[in-house]
Amino acid sequence: MLKRLLILLCLLGGVLPVAFAQNYCLTPPAPAAPRYNGPAVLGARPGSPIIFRLPFSGERPMKFSARRLPKGLSLNAAEGIISGSVKKPGEYVVKLKAKNASGSVKAKLILKIGDTIALTPPMGWNSWNCWGLEVSQEKVMASARALISSGLADYGYCYINIDDAWQAPDRDADGKLQPNDRFPDIAGLGEWLHGQGLRLGIYSSPGATTCGGYLGSLDYEEKDVQTWNDWGVDYLKYDLCGYRAYLKTLPEVTQADHIKPYVKMKELLALQPRDICYSICQYGLMEVWTWGREAGGNLWRTTGDLTDKWERVHRIGFQKQRGLAGYSGPGHWNDPDMLVVGKVGWGEGLRDTRLTADEQYTHVSLWALLAAPLMIGGDLSLLDEFTRNLLCNHEIIAVDQDPLGKQADCLLEDGAIQVWGRPLCDGSFAAGIFNLGEEALSVDIIEKLKGAGWSGIGSCRDLWRQKPCPQTVNIPSHGVIMLKFNAMGAK
Repeated sequence: MLKRLLILLCLLGGVLPVAFAQNYCLTPPAPAAPRYNGPAVLGARPGSPIIFRLPFSGERPMKFSARRLPKGLSLNAAEGIISGSVKKPGEYVVKLKAKNASGSVKAKLILKIGDTIALTPPMGWNSWNCWGLEVSQEKVMASARALISSGLADYGYCYINIDDAWQAPDRDADGKLQPNDRFPDIAGLGEWLHGQGLRLGIYSSPGATTCGGYLGSLDYEEKDVQTWNDWGVDYLKYDLCGYRAYLKTLPEVTQADHIKPYVKMKELLALQPRDICYSICQYGLMEVWTWGREAGGNLWRTTGDLTDKWERVHRIGFQKQRGLAGYSGPGHWNDPDMLVVGKVGWGEGLRDTRLTADEQYTHVSLWALLAAPLMIGGDLSLLDEFTRNLLCNHEIIAVDQDPLGKQADCLLEDGAIQVWGRPLCDGSFAAGIFNLGEEALSVDIIEKLKGAGWSGIGSCRDLWRQKPCPQTVNIPSHGVIMLKFNAMGAK
C-alpha cells in the first residue's frame, strides 16, 4: 500500500514530508501528446555512420517524419530512428515531427557535418557503478531494454557503455583482443543496439592491464581500435589504471608522459571510418583539463571516482569543478564522473544510493549546470519511479544539453548558500541556488541572483517543478532550487 502511494505521488508530482518518505518527485508527468526532449544539435564527421533515436516522449504508438534530411540519411518512420551517413560537410536543418492519438509536435535538429562530434555532453548508461567486474552481455542488454521501456531513451539517453571486465585472458593468434565467456558476441550486441537507435561503448586502458586486471591495449593500440570499429563501437573509455605501472618506472613523471598514450589513441581513432566518442579517464592528474582537448578527448575525467556519499558529491561537484569552466565546450567536456543515483553496488550487491532525495536533486542539478556528461551508473532494469522522475525532467536536461555549451561556475558563496550559473543559447540564464548546510534555509531568490551578478530579473522559472518561481523559497539541507530566468545588466 505504501509503495503504491509513493508511486502515485511521484506520478502526480507531489511532495511527501521527509519524515514519511525519503524520496519525493518534483518533475510533473509528461504529457500524452508528443514532446521533443532534445538535443538541438548533432555532430558527425563526413561519411561516418549516424545512429540517432528521435527523443520524443508521449504515448505510443507514434509516427515520425523528417523533412530536409541530407542525402545519405533515412528515417524509420515507425521507430523514429535516423541512420545512414552524410558525405558532404555542412550544416543541415532537419525538420522533425511526431504524431500520436493525443496530438503532434514539430522540432528542429541542426545536423553539423564536420570535424567535431559530441557537440552536447554525452548521455547514456555505464555498467561500472552497478555491475563492476561482474558485468555480462545479458546484463548490458537488460539495461538497454530498460533504457527504452522506461522512456529514458525518449529524453536523449543513448549510449550503452560496457566498462571493465569484458576482455578474455588472452589474445588470439593474430593478437586480436577477444571478449570473455560473459560476452559471447559483442559485434552482435552492437548491431542490436544500433537497430534500437542506441550506441555501444567499450572500455580499455593504455596500460598492459586495466583497473580490474584484464587485458589493456599497450602495444596493441592499432589492432584494438580496428577491432572496436569492426564491432560497431561508438564510445571509448580509456582508463589510466594499468599505465601507472609504466609511469612508476620513470625517474620523474611529467605531463608529457601522461599525454603521450592518449595522443596515440587519438590519432588511431581519427583514422577509423566511424565516429568513436573519446573519453579520457585520467582522474584529473596533471591538470588534464588543460590538455585533454589537445589529446583528442571529447570528455575527460576531472577527479577521482564519485561514490554515493554526500561528502564525495560535495568535494567533486562543488570544490573540484571551480575554475574549470573555460576548458569545457562543444565537443570537449569536463567530466566529474557518472551519476550515482538509483540502484548501485559496484558488483557487490545492489542497493539504493545513499544520497537523500534532496542530495540527488542537487547532484543532477549541478551536473546539468556543469554541462557534464549524464551517464547513469545504476541498474536500469531495477529503475524505480523516483529515479526515473529525477532523470526525465526535460527542462533540466535542456540546460545540460544547451548548444552554447557554457559550463557554470560558482558566482556567489554566502554562508551555506552557493549560487552556480551559466548563460544559455537563447539569451537567458540557468542557475542553481544550493543549500550546502545542515539546516533548511529560507532564501530570497531575487536577492541571491542579484548577489551573484544579475540585476533586473525578469521572468523566472523553477525547472524541477516546471512553474514560475516564488520570491522566497525554503531550500532543505543539501537541497537546491534550479532556475531559468531572463536578466538585464548581467555581469
